[in-house]
Amino acid sequence: MISTYGIYNFGNFQYFMWFIILCLPLFLRWVASILAETNRTPFDFSEGESELVSGFNIEYGRGGFALLFLAEYGRIIFISYLVVLLFMGGVINLFLFNFIGCFICMWFIWVRGTLPRFRYDKLIYLA
Repeated sequence: MISTYGIYNFGNFQYFMWFIILCLPLFLRWVASILAETNRTPFDFSEGESELVSGFNIEYGRGGFALLFLAEYGRIIFISYLVVLLFMGGVINLFLFNFIGCFICMWFIWVRGTLPRFRYDKLIYLA
């Protein structure tokens, strides 16, 4: 739509209308793929806390588990701000940019608390 991959240009082209309005089906596919990429609840097959005794707590010690935990939430923060840049106007107003980015981070946590995990056969049907 904008003929370039420059992040700055995404903000310039969304000055009057956000891409989330123009590309809603693309945004919904993006949401499903970022949930899968960050290993969040519908797609968290690598770490199923309900099936394991303590998952990564057993395999890694104090420092290793802390680094894994920080990396997971760092990924969530990065992808949340990337969503704001690509679909919700970019950095036109810094306060609004941070507010929407924090709201999407909160949405990630809300999704983890509300959605059930897929079974493996349901994931295969999804693919």
